Amino acid sequence: MTLRGKDYRLLGPELEIPKIRSLSFAPAMPPTSMELTSREGGRGQPLPWELRLGLLLSVLAATLAQAPAPDVPGCSRGSCYPATGDLLVGRADRLTASSTCGLNGPQPYCIVSHLQDEKKCFLCDSRRPFSARDNPHSHRIQNVVTSFAPQRRAAWWQSENGIPAVTIQLDLEAEFHFTHLIMTFKTFRPAAMLVERSADFGRTWHVYRYFSYDCGADFPGVPLAPPRHWDDVVCESRYSEIEPSTEGEVIYRVLDPAIPIPDPYSSQIQNLLKITNLRVNLTRLHTLGDNLLDPRREIREKYYYALYELVVRGNCFCYGHASECAPAPGAPAHAEGMVHGACICKHNTRGLNCEQCQDFYHDLPWHPAEDGHSHACRKCECHGHTHSCHFDMAVYLASGNVSGGVCDGCQHNTAGRHCELCRPFFYRDPTKDLRDPAVCRSCDCDPMGSQDGGRCDSHDDPALGLVSGQCRCKEHVVGTRCQQCHDGFFGLSISDPLGCRRCQCNARGTVPGSTPCDPNSGSCYCKRLVTGHGCDRCLPGHWGLSHDLLGCRPCDCDVGGALDPQCDEATGQCHCRQHMVGRRCEQVQPGYFRPFLDYLIWEAEDTRGQVLDVVERLVTPGETPSWTGSGFVRLQEGQTLEFLVASVPKAMDYDLLLRLEPQVPEQWAELELTVQRPGPVPAHSLCGHLVPKDDRIQGTLQPHARYMMFPNPVCLEPGISYKLHLKLVRTGGSAQPETPYSGPGLLIDSLVLLPRVLVLEMFSGGDAAALERRATFERYQCHEEGLVPSKTSPSEACAPLLISLSTLIYNGALPCQCNPQGSLSSECNPHGGQCLCKPGVVGRRCDLCAPGYYGFGPTGCQACQCSHEGALSSLCEKTSGQCPCRTGAFGLRCDRCQRGQWGFPSCRPCVCNGHADECNTHTGACLGCRDHTGGEHCERCIAGFHGDPRLPYGGQCRPCPCPEGPGSQRHFATSCHRDEYSQQIVCHCRTGYTGLRCEACAPGHFGDPSRPGGRCQLCECSGNIDPMDPDACDPHTGQCLRCLHHTEGPHCAHCKPGFHGQAARQSCHRCTCNLLGTDPQQCPSPDQCHCDPSSGQCPCLPNVQGPSCDRCAPNFWNLTSGHGCQPCACHPSRARGPTCNEFTGQCHCRAGFGGRTCSECQELHWGDPGLQCRACDCDSRGIDTPQCHRSTGHCSCRPGVSGVRCDQCARGFSGIFPACHPCHACFGDWDRVVQDLAAHTRRLEQRAQELQQTGVLGAFESSFWHMQEKLRIVQGIVGARNTSATSTAQLVEATEALRREIGEATEHLTQLEEELTDVQDENFNANHALSGLERDRLALNLTLRQLDQHLDLLKHSNFLGAYDSIRHSHSQSAEAERRANTSALAVPSPVSNSASARHRTEALMDAQKEDFNSKHMANQQALGKLSAHTHTLSLTDINELVCGAPGDAPCATSPCGGAGCRDEDGKPRCGGLSCNGAAATADLALGRARHTQAELQRALVEGGSILSRVAETRRQASEAHQRAQAALDKANASRGQVEQANQELRELIQSVKDFLNQEGADPDSIEMVATRVLELSIPASAEQIQYLAGAIAERVRSLADVDAILARTVGDVRRAEQLLQDARRARSRAEDEKQKAEIVQAALEEAQRAQGVAQGAIRGAVADTRDTEQTLYRVQERMAGAEQALSSAGERARQLDALLEALRLKWAGNSLAASTAEETAGSAQGRAQEAEQLLRGPLGDQYQTVKALAERKAQGVLAAQARAEQLRDEARDLLQAAQDKLQRLQELEGTYEENERALESKAAQLDGLEARMRSVLQAINLQVQIYNTCQ
Repeated sequence: MTLRGKDYRLLGPELEIPKIRSLSFAPAMPPTSMELTSREGGRGQPLPWELRLGLLLSVLAATLAQAPAPDVPGCSRGSCYPATGDLLVGRADRLTASSTCGLNGPQPYCIVSHLQDEKKCFLCDSRRPFSARDNPHSHRIQNVVTSFAPQRRAAWWQSENGIPAVTIQLDLEAEFHFTHLIMTFKTFRPAAMLVERSADFGRTWHVYRYFSYDCGADFPGVPLAPPRHWDDVVCESRYSEIEPSTEGEVIYRVLDPAIPIPDPYSSQIQNLLKITNLRVNLTRLHTLGDNLLDPRREIREKYYYALYELVVRGNCFCYGHASECAPAPGAPAHAEGMVHGACICKHNTRGLNCEQCQDFYHDLPWHPAEDGHSHACRKCECHGHTHSCHFDMAVYLASGNVSGGVCDGCQHNTAGRHCELCRPFFYRDPTKDLRDPAVCRSCDCDPMGSQDGGRCDSHDDPALGLVSGQCRCKEHVVGTRCQQCHDGFFGLSISDPLGCRRCQCNARGTVPGSTPCDPNSGSCYCKRLVTGHGCDRCLPGHWGLSHDLLGCRPCDCDVGGALDPQCDEATGQCHCRQHMVGRRCEQVQPGYFRPFLDYLIWEAEDTRGQVLDVVERLVTPGETPSWTGSGFVRLQEGQTLEFLVASVPKAMDYDLLLRLEPQVPEQWAELELTVQRPGPVPAHSLCGHLVPKDDRIQGTLQPHARYMMFPNPVCLEPGISYKLHLKLVRTGGSAQPETPYSGPGLLIDSLVLLPRVLVLEMFSGGDAAALERRATFERYQCHEEGLVPSKTSPSEACAPLLISLSTLIYNGALPCQCNPQGSLSSECNPHGGQCLCKPGVVGRRCDLCAPGYYGFGPTGCQACQCSHEGALSSLCEKTSGQCPCRTGAFGLRCDRCQRGQWGFPSCRPCVCNGHADECNTHTGACLGCRDHTGGEHCERCIAGFHGDPRLPYGGQCRPCPCPEGPGSQRHFATSCHRDEYSQQIVCHCRTGYTGLRCEACAPGHFGDPSRPGGRCQLCECSGNIDPMDPDACDPHTGQCLRCLHHTEGPHCAHCKPGFHGQAARQSCHRCTCNLLGTDPQQCPSPDQCHCDPSSGQCPCLPNVQGPSCDRCAPNFWNLTSGHGCQPCACHPSRARGPTCNEFTGQCHCRAGFGGRTCSECQELHWGDPGLQCRACDCDSRGIDTPQCHRSTGHCSCRPGVSGVRCDQCARGFSGIFPACHPCHACFGDWDRVVQDLAAHTRRLEQRAQELQQTGVLGAFESSFWHMQEKLRIVQGIVGARNTSATSTAQLVEATEALRREIGEATEHLTQLEEELTDVQDENFNANHALSGLERDRLALNLTLRQLDQHLDLLKHSNFLGAYDSIRHSHSQSAEAERRANTSALAVPSPVSNSASARHRTEALMDAQKEDFNSKHMANQQALGKLSAHTHTLSLTDINELVCGAPGDAPCATSPCGGAGCRDEDGKPRCGGLSCNGAAATADLALGRARHTQAELQRALVEGGSILSRVAETRRQASEAHQRAQAALDKANASRGQVEQANQELRELIQSVKDFLNQEGADPDSIEMVATRVLELSIPASAEQIQYLAGAIAERVRSLADVDAILARTVGDVRRAEQLLQDARRARSRAEDEKQKAEIVQAALEEAQRAQGVAQGAIRGAVADTRDTEQTLYRVQERMAGAEQALSSAGERARQLDALLEALRLKWAGNSLAASTAEETAGSAQGRAQEAEQLLRGPLGDQYQTVKALAERKAQGVLAAQARAEQLRDEARDLLQAAQDKLQRLQELEGTYEENERALESKAAQLDGLEARMRSVLQAINLQVQIYNTCQ
């Protein structure tokens, strides 16, 4: 039997044909009506199918009884099936019950409804077993075991009365399969019970099934039957009914046939069927309810459990490994029909239930047998070396579920799962069979060097590299027996897991070779300069352990800068003295310096002694002084200087160097120096060997020498103060000392103590280095640094020696101690310690002012600048800067006159007319004029005053009454004067005032000047009034009244309405607004509209643009609507774009579309353009327009015509088309009535159809009908008197069906309600859309009316221009359409070409696809091979070649890094300073190349800069030359003109003088001549002179620009300082010229005053020009002015000559009047004489001065030309130098190219090394393969 494809024969025959033994017809008591009920149903009525089943089973039983016996259960298909039977047979002793009646004595009981017999109560006596004859009243539990004895119903089991909880339990001796349970009760079946099982002999229990009449009350929470799954535990109620009252059955099957079973062989199914104990718990009795009302004992006696038969079907549980079973130990052996529990196992299994494999059959895991597979246990394979094994699941899984047997106790020195391996320290003999007892032999390995104490390879395995019997050495051990250490290791030891210890040798310090250390002791073989057990330390005095040949490098510490010769081993840093830095301590720390050899210097100016004659010296710029300090001390014969030596740095001998300056040629001198010590010298000190005579040293100065070295040194010690007395014994001027001489003495500069450095240990140590240093010091004469004051950079050989000896003497470097006020930096020159001084500051520390400077301070020192004319010396006092002045000179620099004088150095008194006490020291112009006066000599009144303040006139300056005087609040005039004719004061009013006394406001102004504090203000009218109009603004308030230029407002600051612009700029323009696009509310009249007052933007209607609102916005049209522009609304896909015609709104449609928005078909077509467009089919005789309706295609008929094609007469018309005539007038009235009735009838008809179709019931009518039918059925069932189970089930089914249909109807109603809501929403939206359409219709009507208006407007306007524009646009559109069609439709065209190109591309891609894929796969495979090959490569040798370190060195200890090594920042690290790999070499070469490139770039930049400066210098020099030449020419011309003018002036004066001396001149003529002379003046006004002065100043500034250009030019060349001094001297000469020009100016002013004393303009001109710059160009301009004045005077002189000729003719007639005119003539003669004296005296002198000045200026111009030529030559030299540098750059470029070629060769060499490395690697791999395959 199979259940859903599964074979159930494993479960036994009981599942094939269930034999329900309770249905057999055995003799029994006569049945009652209650006993006729079904055994299984228990519901009261037998069902027909049950009767049929009983008949079928009876026939089947008879047939089986006659048929031959079937095949016994066997193992035909792999799995074995033992026989199935009743497990209770033979096990009555193992069946127990918790309650049995009569065990302790007779117990009465009664039966219910015993109608047949009179006796209703009986006795139960179970003290003895049941016997039908002897003890028929015994009712023990054993009575329920099935027997085939007659009258089987005579015996049963019965419990005690009234006990509800009773247990029946079967305890089996072994595991059994349990299939089903059948219980047949004598009394009522229990109201509640449950069946339990145990598979562990009663330790744990599990419920099979619950049975209850009321499951919810008895077993709450337990699910109700039927079960859904094969292992569901449910509560079933069909076996707990109160009927039948007897022989009711309870049947339980473990596996319900109705439930599919996925796998009947699964462990879950087996566990469900397996039992060792079975228990039935009876928990509640069925009663009739009388026990609740009557508690008497008799009542309880009829309620108890009574069981006829109990059948427990099953078979012995053998897991399919046995077909039969034997009696279990202790069980009866010969019980008939007993199902035994001991399996007779097959398939190599054993155990009571065949639950184990037999011994030595454990190669496979034990498993229950299955259909088609026996899962037999398999024998272990141990090759005859053992007879015991076990199963290991881990081994089985690891073998892929093939074998899991593990042999136990392998013999013959074998091991392994199958004894196929040899034990440790044994190996398999390849010549013997695996089953040979002697197959394993002992290993022969040294236990000290081999792994695992001497273990060898146990067998051959080429894949793993195993060779049988081969010793496996420890990691650092080699040899056939592993008996010796590997190269690089030592100390073979059994306790070392690696065998030998690695030689602790530093690879950098070990001699390269085979083994780095001794194999026994481990001592490393060190390089020459390396020491230590591991060669990891440098020898003393060495550092930088590296891979060099010697291993370390010498410290090479500086002999003076370092304290000792030792250094740090890692960094090489020496131990430096104070303030010495650098690895070798050879560099001076910043802020410190090494002293020169002559650092111990004492200036003669600072000594003590007799009266010192100090001679100070000025340093010439650009020259190096030959002395130190401020100068010298003049020492005469017999005089002594005392030098105080406070301390010396080191106790040693010092040479005495005296620096001096001879005074006569070949001067010689004898000097004596005495050392005065503070006390006796201790004998133990360094200077203890001295005697007193050693402190007196004689010396002789040789001729031509500037210094003298005393023959003997002096020994001095630090911390002691000494006095050195220098005495000049005698001196002379010849080479013979005996010659007496009394000369000027010697100029002593300084005394220097020079340490005797050659006695230092660095020179006198005796070693080779000391001897070499001494030879170098002497060869290069390094000691000369201390002989002369001027210092140059020491040579490369001397510089390190000088630093070393200085640090030895001074114990390190000395601090700079630069004076913060006098120095520019706190750091000094490391050689000598000279600080960088500010201007005018000297001294090593920049703490003194240089000679010629004073005032030491934060800005340095200032130059004395003593006047060479007024000072006795160019030196000044150091603090105040006071120069020593000559007599009469005054001031700090002796460069000016005393107070009240001017004209330095020829000082004279100031001329100020008594109104000032001081004047300008250069020009004589008075300073601080009093009494309201002004002018150079206080000769005129200042503004606001009038009068003549000069001394001859004695006048005063009085205030101008305009209307009040200056200083008051009512003074409104700039100046005033007294009219010569009216003698009235005339005020010159300020701007804004008018009137005789400036008492009123001028036009364009307002205010009240008549009141105190009142003033006139400018009317703020933004420049929009007439300033001359007195009524333009209110004179009191200032409000603007007559605004001009279209402005308005109180200040005329706004444009009028209808105008726009900027009122302040008088730019108000009329608004130009288009009436069609402008808001009509902003246009009060057709010719005037308001616009934005500032921008002029008109107020546009919506979607209108332009300043004048004259065009629609993009994508809008219909400007003429009067309401703004409307959107084009062009169709997004059917139009060419969003734009449309600005006038018609017509969009630019694509082909096949039309309408204004291109959303319809093209013209003369109709339909949906998205589907199909059809041509209009209209009769042309009846249409109103050719275009039909675009949606329906209906033609637009003319009046009286109708029809789809407009081809028939319309309703209300008669006739034959096209001649249609209107009907009678009555037709219209009746036609309307008929049409209304027809429409109403159609609406009623439509409504009736809707009711007929949908109605009230609609779609629900059939559903409601079905529901009513089912309700009627339900009512009939409920109303019936006799209700059967079938009717009840039908009732439940009908009720459920009603519920479902009601739910479906409700859901359908809900859906319809939702659809109704949607319809209502759509109806609302449609109504809303209709409203919108109605609004659109109204808008269209309005638009139509507007179009009519615009049409009228267009009819009356000129539309030809618009029509032409439209026609032109149409032609352009047609042309564009033609081109587009050509490009898209023509062949060939861009579109067709693109399509063909696309097809070709696709074809090419398809053709190349397979080739590409194949190549791609090949590339992938090649890449995989390369990747695999890459993993096999070794970088050991490459690391050493590239990075300079062995490849096996770890990154942490390798100084050169390597592959995979990274620094602290995570960057790759390869190479280094001390590494000699290719990377370090390449980095060095790259650095040098980059440095060279940077130098080349820098040189190129410098060369370009020099070339540009040379060009600029040449240009500026040329300009300076041109300007100088022009100035020279102009000066010469001016000089000639001045000479000519002076000559003419002298002739004029002479003519006047001659005329006045004649006796015949009448008074009138003389007066006229005098008047004409007095009227002579300079032909220029004050304004012209001021303008002239400005022009002069401009020329002066331009000249200054030339000087600046020259200065900048000079600064670009090497002689910049010399040219700067030349500029200073030129400036001094210019100042001299300036003073002379001032003198000339004064002379010119005197000449002008002589020409016209009455001219006030002359005084103003003098006052206006007194502050101008007095330079060469101003002199020239003044000379030009004088030239013009003199030419005018010459013209007047010629006029006077003609007048004199006329006067001579009148001379005779006027002789009588001569006496009367004598006084007047005398006066005139006096004035003429005065003029002549002025002309001949000061004016002549001034002229000569001007002439000399012009000549000197000409010479200066020539000198400037010479300097320009010199600059040109220097520029030429600079150009040559630049060309030389360019040549040098080219050479460097060639060097750079050579370096690049060298780098390329290095790269090629590196490639060769890499190829060589690869070959070596291949050779190594080959050797490895040979070694691995050798035997």
